[in-house]
Amino acid sequence: MLKQSELKNWLHKKNLRQLDKLLLVLASFEAPVQVRDIKVRAKEGGLKIAKGWNPSSSLGKSDGLAINTSDGWELSESGKAHLRTLGITQFSPAAEDVAHDLRDELAKIKDENTRLFVGEAVKCFELKLYRSAVIMSWVGAVSLLQDHIVKNYLSAFNAEARRIDAKWKTAKTTDDLSRMKESDFLDRLVSLSVFGKNVKDELAICLKLRNGCGHPNDLKIGQNRVAHHIEILLLNVFQKY
Repeated sequence: MLKQSELKNWLHKKNLRQLDKLLLVLASFEAPVQVRDIKVRAKEGGLKIAKGWNPSSSLGKSDGLAINTSDGWELSESGKAHLRTLGITQFSPAAEDVAHDLRDELAKIKDENTRLFVGEAVKCFELKLYRSAVIMSWVGAVSLLQDHIVKNYLSAFNAEARRIDAKWKTAKTTDDLSRMKESDFLDRLVSLSVFGKNVKDELAICLKLRNGCGHPNDLKIGQNRVAHHIEILLLNVFQKY
């Protein structure tokens, strides 16, 4: 999403077409919008849309750079690509693909709490709140794995947990599973062949990053690192369980 301060600067650059300016305004919204919203946002950026300027007509003739959905106007993938040619580098194509794929997975997640975690992770990523995106995507992945265990492996999981730790109290719900350290939880899933050691090793790296992002420190992470983190969770958790 293009920040409003950045939008103002772009709207006042020379040699931009009317259509490009409308696309830039659309890039400042997270969701589809109506023409009235476009006019208000443009005015906030110092661009007054005159009466003779018909935004709907301009966007409708954009050759698919903008799409008029039932909820309003929004940028298409080709529209985002077009803005990148102008110099808008909010997201690399690879990072956009990861966010787009994760959004596609939202509708397939049956558990409401997990769906909320994943939806928030996507929003955080798109808003460049990278630490929050790491944390929320990890919480969503663990929630999905816990739900999978409760539905399919609960007896076997408890037996394996007691084999390792005689003090383990039998788990009956996902909340009960949360009593176990997440690193130990991953180990138990390998023992049950829910996934293999290589997957566990990658998820352990994700967990380490989540721990780094969840505590005050001087760790700095960027878009590509977070996109990789989300991609690992997407391919090995969200699309499998």
